[in-house]
Amino acid sequence: MYDLIIIGSGPAGLSAAVYAKRAGLNMLIIEKNPVSGGQIIDTYEVDNYLGIPGVNGFDLAMKFREHADKLGAEFADGTVTGIEKVSDNAKGKAVYKVNTDNGSYETRTVIIASGAHHSKLGIVGEEEYIGKGVSYCATCDGAFYRGKVAAVNGGGDVAVEDAIFLARFCEKVYLIHRRDELRAAKILQNELFGLGNVEVIWDSVVKEIQGEDKVTNLKIENVKEKKESDLKVDGIFVAIGIHPTTDNFADIVKCDENGYIIAGEDCATNVPGIFVAGDCRKKRLRQIVTAVADGANAVTAVQDYLIL
Repeated sequence: MYDLIIIGSGPAGLSAAVYAKRAGLNMLIIEKNPVSGGQIIDTYEVDNYLGIPGVNGFDLAMKFREHADKLGAEFADGTVTGIEKVSDNAKGKAVYKVNTDNGSYETRTVIIASGAHHSKLGIVGEEEYIGKGVSYCATCDGAFYRGKVAAVNGGGDVAVEDAIFLARFCEKVYLIHRRDELRAAKILQNELFGLGNVEVIWDSVVKEIQGEDKVTNLKIENVKEKKESDLKVDGIFVAIGIHPTTDNFADIVKCDENGYIIAGEDCATNVPGIFVAGDCRKKRLRQIVTAVADGANAVTAVQDYLIL
Protein backbone atom coordinates (compact mmCIF):
# COMPACT_ATOMS: atom_id res chain seq x y z
CA MET A 1 0.00 0.00 0.00
CA TYR A 2 1.44 3.35 -1.06
CA ASP A 3 0.79 6.72 0.55
CA LEU A 4 0.87 8.32 -2.89
CA ILE A 5 0.92 7.28 -6.53
CA ILE A 6 1.90 9.89 -9.12
CA ILE A 7 0.69 9.30 -12.68
CA GLY A 8 3.13 10.82 -15.17
CA SER A 9 6.82 11.73 -15.13
CA GLY A 10 6.89 15.16 -16.72
CA PRO A 11 7.98 18.25 -14.75
CA ALA A 12 4.84 18.16 -12.58
CA GLY A 13 5.18 14.47 -11.74
CA LEU A 14 8.91 14.65 -11.05
CA SER A 15 8.48 17.75 -8.90
CA ALA A 16 5.77 15.93 -6.94
CA ALA A 17 8.11 12.96 -6.53
CA VAL A 18 10.86 15.16 -5.08
CA TYR A 19 8.49 16.83 -2.62
CA ALA A 20 6.90 13.50 -1.69
CA LYS A 21 10.24 11.87 -0.90
CA ARG A 22 11.34 14.89 1.13
CA ALA A 23 8.09 14.56 3.06
CA GLY A 24 8.85 10.91 3.82
CA LEU A 25 5.91 9.54 1.86
CA ASN A 26 5.90 5.98 0.55
CA MET A 27 5.33 6.83 -3.11
CA LEU A 28 5.38 5.43 -6.62
CA ILE A 29 5.56 7.29 -9.92
CA ILE A 30 4.09 5.53 -12.96
CA GLU A 31 5.40 6.54 -16.37
CA LYS A 32 4.28 5.32 -19.77
CA ASN A 33 7.19 6.68 -21.81
CA PRO A 34 10.68 5.14 -21.83
CA VAL A 35 12.25 8.51 -20.92
CA SER A 36 11.06 10.86 -18.17
CA GLY A 37 10.41 14.53 -18.86
CA GLY A 38 7.17 14.81 -20.78
CA GLN A 39 6.97 17.37 -23.57
CA ILE A 40 10.25 19.10 -22.71
CA ILE A 41 12.37 16.22 -24.00
CA ASP A 42 11.39 17.35 -27.53
CA THR A 43 12.36 20.96 -26.88
CA TYR A 44 15.72 21.93 -28.34
CA GLU A 45 16.29 24.81 -25.91
CA VAL A 46 14.52 26.13 -22.83
CA ASP A 47 15.36 29.75 -22.07
CA ASN A 48 12.67 30.78 -19.59
CA TYR A 49 13.25 28.42 -16.66
CA LEU A 50 14.59 30.50 -13.82
CA GLY A 51 18.32 30.22 -13.22
CA ILE A 52 19.05 27.82 -16.10
CA PRO A 53 18.87 29.89 -19.31
CA GLY A 54 19.57 28.23 -22.65
CA VAL A 55 19.36 24.66 -21.38
CA ASN A 56 18.54 21.82 -23.76
CA GLY A 57 15.09 20.40 -22.99
CA PHE A 58 16.32 16.82 -22.79
CA ASP A 59 19.14 17.83 -20.44
CA LEU A 60 16.69 19.67 -18.18
CA ALA A 61 14.43 16.62 -18.10
CA MET A 62 17.40 14.46 -17.08
CA LYS A 63 18.26 16.90 -14.26
CA PHE A 64 14.68 16.60 -12.99
CA ARG A 65 14.84 12.79 -13.14
CA GLU A 66 18.27 12.66 -11.48
CA HIS A 67 16.94 14.77 -8.59
CA ALA A 68 14.06 12.35 -8.04
CA ASP A 69 16.40 9.34 -8.32
CA LYS A 70 18.84 10.84 -5.82
CA LEU A 71 16.07 11.00 -3.23
CA GLY A 72 15.09 7.39 -3.89
CA ALA A 73 11.85 7.87 -5.80
CA GLU A 74 10.34 4.58 -6.98
CA PHE A 75 9.32 4.27 -10.64
CA ALA A 76 7.18 1.75 -12.50
CA ASP A 77 6.52 1.41 -16.23
CA GLY A 78 2.97 1.27 -17.49
CA THR A 79 0.07 3.09 -19.08
CA VAL A 80 -2.62 3.90 -16.55
CA THR A 81 -6.02 2.66 -17.69
CA GLY A 82 -8.09 3.88 -14.76
CA ILE A 83 -8.50 4.58 -11.05
CA GLU A 84 -11.06 2.88 -8.84
CA LYS A 85 -12.03 3.04 -5.19
CA VAL A 86 -11.64 -0.37 -3.57
CA SER A 87 -12.36 0.26 0.11
CA ASP A 88 -12.19 2.70 3.01
CA ASN A 89 -9.35 2.74 5.52
CA ALA A 90 -9.63 2.98 9.31
CA LYS A 91 -10.14 6.75 9.09
CA GLY A 92 -13.01 6.29 6.65
CA LYS A 93 -10.96 7.56 3.74
CA ALA A 94 -10.86 5.86 0.37
CA VAL A 95 -8.24 3.38 -0.73
CA TYR A 96 -7.69 3.56 -4.48
CA LYS A 97 -6.43 1.04 -7.00
CA VAL A 98 -4.53 2.43 -9.95
CA ASN A 99 -4.81 0.04 -12.88
CA THR A 100 -2.18 -0.11 -15.63
CA ASP A 101 -1.41 -2.35 -18.58
CA ASN A 102 1.42 -3.72 -16.46
CA GLY A 103 -0.30 -4.41 -13.14
CA SER A 104 -2.31 -2.65 -10.41
CA TYR A 105 -1.27 -0.73 -7.29
CA GLU A 106 -3.15 0.34 -4.16
CA THR A 107 -2.69 3.77 -2.62
CA ARG A 108 -4.18 6.24 -0.19
CA THR A 109 -3.82 9.21 -2.56
CA VAL A 110 -3.23 9.89 -6.25
CA ILE A 111 -1.74 12.81 -8.16
CA ILE A 112 -2.71 12.83 -11.84
CA ALA A 113 0.14 14.48 -13.74
CA SER A 114 -0.56 12.96 -17.14
CA GLY A 115 0.10 16.15 -19.08
CA ALA A 116 -1.28 17.24 -22.43
CA HIS A 117 -0.37 16.83 -26.06
CA HIS A 118 -0.43 19.23 -28.99
CA SER A 119 -2.33 18.48 -32.17
CA LYS A 120 0.08 18.03 -35.06
CA LEU A 121 -0.17 18.76 -38.75
CA GLY A 122 0.98 15.29 -39.72
CA ILE A 123 3.02 16.49 -42.69
CA VAL A 124 6.47 15.78 -44.07
CA GLY A 125 9.20 17.49 -42.07
CA GLU A 126 7.15 18.17 -38.93
CA GLU A 127 8.63 15.48 -36.71
CA GLU A 128 12.09 15.96 -38.16
CA TYR A 129 12.26 19.64 -37.25
CA ILE A 130 10.60 19.66 -33.83
CA GLY A 131 12.85 21.86 -31.73
CA LYS A 132 14.69 22.97 -34.86
CA GLY A 133 12.14 25.45 -36.17
CA VAL A 134 8.91 23.60 -35.43
CA SER A 135 7.33 24.60 -32.14
CA TYR A 136 3.95 24.25 -30.46
CA CYS A 137 4.43 27.00 -27.87
CA ALA A 138 5.09 30.62 -28.84
CA THR A 139 5.36 31.65 -25.19
CA CYS A 140 8.10 29.05 -24.67
CA ASP A 141 10.12 29.49 -27.85
CA GLY A 142 9.14 32.82 -29.38
CA ALA A 143 12.13 34.72 -28.00
CA PHE A 144 14.46 32.63 -30.15
CA TYR A 145 12.99 34.31 -33.25
CA ARG A 146 13.83 37.88 -32.39
CA GLY A 147 14.47 39.76 -35.63
CA LYS A 148 13.55 36.68 -37.68
CA VAL A 149 10.62 35.51 -39.80
CA ALA A 150 8.08 33.16 -38.25
CA ALA A 151 4.83 31.54 -39.34
CA VAL A 152 1.87 30.52 -37.23
CA ASN A 153 -0.52 27.81 -38.42
CA GLY A 154 -4.10 28.10 -37.17
CA GLY A 155 -7.08 30.41 -36.97
CA GLY A 156 -8.40 30.25 -33.41
CA ASP A 157 -7.70 32.33 -30.32
CA VAL A 158 -4.39 30.62 -29.54
CA ALA A 159 -3.06 31.03 -33.08
CA VAL A 160 -3.95 34.71 -33.20
CA GLU A 161 -2.57 35.32 -29.71
CA ASP A 162 0.66 33.59 -30.79
CA ALA A 163 0.92 35.79 -33.89
CA ILE A 164 0.37 38.94 -31.82
CA PHE A 165 2.96 37.81 -29.30
CA LEU A 166 5.55 36.98 -31.97
CA ALA A 167 4.98 40.29 -33.74
CA ARG A 168 6.51 42.08 -30.76
CA PHE A 169 10.00 40.93 -31.68
CA CYS A 170 9.90 39.14 -35.04
CA GLU A 171 10.72 41.02 -38.21
CA LYS A 172 7.77 39.37 -39.95
CA VAL A 173 4.98 37.02 -38.92
CA TYR A 174 2.75 35.03 -41.28
CA LEU A 175 -0.53 33.59 -40.05
CA ILE A 176 -1.56 30.67 -42.24
CA HIS A 177 -5.23 29.69 -42.14
CA ARG A 178 -7.17 27.22 -44.27
CA ARG A 179 -10.31 29.36 -44.40
CA ASP A 180 -11.13 32.91 -45.49
CA GLU A 181 -12.00 34.10 -42.00
CA LEU A 182 -10.61 33.53 -38.52
CA ARG A 183 -12.36 31.76 -35.67
CA ALA A 184 -10.64 33.90 -33.03
CA ALA A 185 -12.47 36.48 -30.91
CA LYS A 186 -13.10 39.76 -32.70
CA ILE A 187 -11.06 41.77 -30.22
CA LEU A 188 -8.04 39.58 -31.02
CA GLN A 189 -8.65 39.87 -34.74
CA ASN A 190 -8.81 43.65 -34.53
CA GLU A 191 -5.49 43.74 -32.69
CA LEU A 192 -3.91 41.37 -35.20
CA PHE A 193 -5.06 43.31 -38.25
CA GLY A 194 -3.62 46.48 -36.77
CA LEU A 195 -0.08 45.08 -36.74
CA GLY A 196 2.09 46.16 -39.65
CA ASN A 197 4.46 43.19 -39.56
CA VAL A 198 1.77 40.49 -39.65
CA GLU A 199 0.42 39.05 -42.89
CA VAL A 200 -2.46 36.57 -43.05
CA ILE A 201 -2.24 33.91 -45.75
CA TRP A 202 -5.86 32.93 -46.35
CA ASP A 203 -7.34 29.70 -47.72
CA SER A 204 -4.03 27.91 -47.35
CA VAL A 205 -2.47 24.90 -45.68
CA VAL A 206 1.11 23.88 -45.01
CA LYS A 207 1.93 20.81 -47.09
CA GLU A 208 5.57 20.29 -46.16
CA ILE A 209 8.22 21.71 -43.83
CA GLN A 210 11.68 21.93 -45.35
CA GLY A 211 15.17 22.80 -44.19
CA GLU A 212 18.67 21.55 -43.61
CA ASP A 213 19.84 21.75 -40.00
CA LYS A 214 16.74 23.81 -39.22
CA VAL A 215 13.56 25.05 -40.89
CA THR A 216 14.07 27.35 -43.88
CA ASN A 217 10.99 26.91 -46.06
CA LEU A 218 7.31 25.93 -46.06
CA LYS A 219 5.42 24.44 -48.97
CA ILE A 220 2.05 26.19 -48.97
CA GLU A 221 -1.06 25.18 -50.92
CA ASN A 222 -3.98 27.50 -51.63
CA VAL A 223 -6.96 25.17 -51.16
CA LYS A 224 -9.22 27.18 -53.46
CA GLU A 225 -6.82 27.74 -56.32
CA LYS A 226 -4.98 24.43 -55.82
CA LYS A 227 -1.67 26.21 -56.29
CA GLU A 228 1.52 25.60 -54.34
CA SER A 229 4.09 28.20 -53.33
CA ASP A 230 7.17 28.53 -51.15
CA LEU A 231 7.32 30.60 -47.98
CA LYS A 232 10.76 31.38 -46.57
CA VAL A 233 10.67 31.33 -42.77
CA ASP A 234 12.95 30.65 -39.82
CA GLY A 235 10.32 28.72 -37.94
CA ILE A 236 6.70 27.67 -37.69
CA PHE A 237 4.43 27.60 -34.65
CA VAL A 238 1.64 25.03 -34.89
CA ALA A 239 -1.44 26.24 -33.02
CA ILE A 240 -4.27 23.94 -34.03
CA GLY A 241 -5.16 22.67 -30.59
CA ILE A 242 -3.89 21.09 -27.38
CA HIS A 243 -5.59 18.21 -25.62
CA PRO A 244 -5.16 17.04 -22.02
CA THR A 245 -4.30 13.38 -21.56
CA THR A 246 -7.23 12.71 -19.27
CA ASP A 247 -9.53 10.31 -21.14
CA ASN A 248 -8.95 7.53 -18.62
CA PHE A 249 -9.81 9.77 -15.65
CA ALA A 250 -12.90 11.63 -16.89
CA ASP A 251 -15.22 9.05 -15.28
CA ILE A 252 -13.85 9.66 -11.78
CA VAL A 253 -12.86 13.35 -11.51
CA LYS A 254 -14.63 16.45 -12.77
CA CYS A 255 -13.30 17.91 -16.02
CA ASP A 256 -14.25 20.98 -18.03
CA GLU A 257 -15.69 20.86 -21.54
CA ASN A 258 -12.21 20.47 -23.02
CA GLY A 259 -11.17 17.61 -20.78
CA TYR A 260 -8.97 19.54 -18.35
CA ILE A 261 -9.31 18.40 -14.73
CA ILE A 262 -10.83 21.10 -12.55
CA ALA A 263 -8.85 22.04 -9.43
CA GLY A 264 -7.66 25.18 -7.70
CA GLU A 265 -4.15 26.13 -6.61
CA ASP A 266 -4.21 23.38 -3.98
CA CYS A 267 -4.57 20.92 -6.89
CA ALA A 268 -7.40 19.06 -5.12
CA THR A 269 -10.03 17.59 -7.44
CA ASN A 270 -13.67 17.05 -6.53
CA VAL A 271 -12.78 13.54 -5.33
CA PRO A 272 -11.15 13.37 -1.88
CA GLY A 273 -7.66 11.90 -2.09
CA ILE A 274 -7.21 12.53 -5.81
CA PHE A 275 -5.16 15.55 -6.92
CA VAL A 276 -3.97 16.93 -10.25
CA ALA A 277 -0.80 18.73 -11.34
CA GLY A 278 0.64 20.15 -14.53
CA ASP A 279 -0.73 20.65 -18.01
CA CYS A 280 -3.78 18.45 -17.50
CA ARG A 281 -5.10 20.86 -14.84
CA LYS A 282 -7.48 23.64 -15.87
CA LYS A 283 -5.45 26.87 -15.60
CA ARG A 284 -4.35 29.94 -17.52
CA LEU A 285 -0.66 29.26 -18.10
CA ARG A 286 0.93 25.93 -18.95
CA GLN A 287 4.71 26.17 -18.64
CA ILE A 288 7.47 24.16 -16.99
CA VAL A 289 7.54 26.55 -14.05
CA THR A 290 3.79 26.24 -13.40
CA ALA A 291 3.94 22.44 -13.73
CA VAL A 292 6.76 22.26 -11.17
CA ALA A 293 4.80 24.53 -8.84
CA ASP A 294 1.72 22.33 -9.22
CA GLY A 295 3.75 19.29 -8.18
CA ALA A 296 4.83 21.01 -4.99
CA ASN A 297 1.35 22.30 -4.19
CA ALA A 298 -0.25 18.93 -4.86
CA VAL A 299 2.07 17.11 -2.44
CA THR A 300 1.45 19.74 0.24
CA ALA A 301 -2.29 19.12 -0.19
CA VAL A 302 -1.67 15.35 -0.07
CA GLN A 303 0.16 15.72 3.25
CA ASP A 304 -2.70 17.73 4.72
CA TYR A 305 -5.21 15.15 3.52
CA LEU A 306 -3.27 12.22 4.99
CA ILE A 307 -2.85 13.91 8.37
CA LEU A 308 -6.48 14.86 8.88
